Amino acid sequence: MIVIDWGTSSFRAFRIAIDGAILDRRSAPRGIMHVEGGRFAETLRDHIGDWLKAGENRVLLSGMIGSRQGWKEAPYVPCPAGAAELGAALVDIPFEGAQGNVQVKLVPGMNGVDASGIAEVMRGEETQIIGALAAMGGNGLACLPGTHSKWVRVAGGRIARFTSHMTGEAFGALRDHTILGRMMKDGAPSDAAFDAGVARSAEPGGLLHHLFGVRTQTLFGKLAETGGASYLSGILIGHELRAELGGAQGETVHLIGAPELVALYARAIAASGAKAVSHDADASVRGLVIIGEHAQWS
Repeated sequence: MIVIDWGTSSFRAFRIAIDGAILDRRSAPRGIMHVEGGRFAETLRDHIGDWLKAGENRVLLSGMIGSRQGWKEAPYVPCPAGAAELGAALVDIPFEGAQGNVQVKLVPGMNGVDASGIAEVMRGEETQIIGALAAMGGNGLACLPGTHSKWVRVAGGRIARFTSHMTGEAFGALRDHTILGRMMKDGAPSDAAFDAGVARSAEPGGLLHHLFGVRTQTLFGKLAETGGASYLSGILIGHELRAELGGAQGETVHLIGAPELVALYARAIAASGAKAVSHDADASVRGLVIIGEHAQWS
């Protein structure tokens, strides 16, 4: 089987053995925003054509490839749901393979509501959670840092509910398109500046007030220009954590994602009085394999 994490900016493909082991992997900057004219079939064939010629005939896709801007929109599966529900809701995509009998299926995203009844959606993260379920013991709280960070509550081996935070996107916009970025200089990330930002997020005033301080701390020499980005990151991540964890002490947060981001979140979580457990970046691959086991292949 071939499983593919096809997001907005990147394409990651894995060739999987019968026992679930990864036989081969490849990646390319060919996310859905970098595929012109909807040429998804051609792009897929370009990157895995040799695997198909070698006899692979089952392809499972997840991520933004199943969004309205992707190859074909896959309807959301409502919470609570697990691998069985996702596997039963896969969407078929017609595809001419090397041998003419290749099956391509899309994993649907998931939807839910927050505590106030506002809609929540995700695509791709559900596969990471499914892949980490065994390590989590089927229950607990997971955080998937990223452009739109997800906090997912797992119960009984199923995704019960989740919330989203635009932390990564806000960081990029504030750094690159506001006055805050004018006083930031490139440099190595600063743990001290990051920690100061996390601590600042716990003080009175609120996020918008704290953000202005990124400029004034630099203006008056209390923050190095090379530490501005780290300080901003600490403030934003700190506010995200406090929204999700409140004053909880001893809560265990399972972190799944890119190692650099996971390390930052783990540092902030420890400073907030909670415990972080990191999971490897191949959780999505394991999740896709598990979901594929619930699929109806012909």
